[in-house]
Amino acid sequence: MKKLWLFWWIANIFWAVIFAAGTAFVWLREVDGAGAIQTFEIKLASFLVLLIAFIIPVIIQVIWLIVNLIIYSNNKTKLQQV
Repeated sequence: MKKLWLFWWIANIFWAVIFAAGTAFVWLREVDGAGAIQTFEIKLASFLVLLIAFIIPVIIQVIWLIVNLIIYSNNKTKLQQV
């Protein structure tokens, strides 16, 4: 049981670090790969694309959290019955 929670936390930390690095990259660059100067509006649009891309891992993590909570509550109930 503890392994499931450990893996869940490791996965969350991994995705948080990747998201933070991507956000820093989008906000701190002055010129993109095509040579276009990054204005505030373009940076905001790039951040929104990054945010939309990270919705899928967030949904997976929430489902994984719910599964962990269900497994934990079932194990806790079984222990109380014994």
